[in-house]
Amino acid sequence: MSSDFEGYEQDFAVLTAEITNKIARVPRLPPDEKKQMVANVEKQLEEAKELLEQMDLEVREIPPQSRGMYSNRMRSYKQEMGKLETDFRAHLLDNTERLERSSRRLEAGYQIAVETEQIGQEMLENLSHDREKIQRARERLRETDANLGKSSRILTGMLRRIIQNRLLLVILGIIVVITILMAITFSVRGH
Repeated sequence: MSSDFEGYEQDFAVLTAEITNKIARVPRLPPDEKKQMVANVEKQLEEAKELLEQMDLEVREIPPQSRGMYSNRMRSYKQEMGKLETDFRAHLLDNTERLERSSRRLEAGYQIAVETEQIGQEMLENLSHDREKIQRARERLRETDANLGKSSRILTGMLRRIIQNRLLLVILGIIVVITILMAITFSVRGH
């Protein structure tokens, strides 16, 4: 019977070594491989429990005087099994915590993106209002420019008339002076 127990012991040792190796690799795997590895480890943990049950049954069949040594080994294997399950749970919790931290970071990033979008929207609205104001100011400038052009033409026309009137006055003045001088000259000659 002890040979069956020793065979189970060897199987248990190989299985626990594989489980330990896989538990250590779980955090470094990509998400799709991680799920598969977790399922594989859970299956192997169940197999290890079954081996422990088989070994426990073998120990019960060993005569009481020889059972002590095997019972001590069984306690050691059960402790090892408990440690494996605890390590596995710790790795899964660690991954869950990492996922939660990543989720929080993503959520914070999303919140910042939403706030940035709102600020951008407000800026676009402000720019749109400013554009409308600038367009209205341009329109007023065009109207003012057109009015200034009309005023300039009117003033130019008025200036021409003033110059024409002055020239006419000067010409009339010269004619009057010439007429007076001629009248004086004819009257002085006539006497």
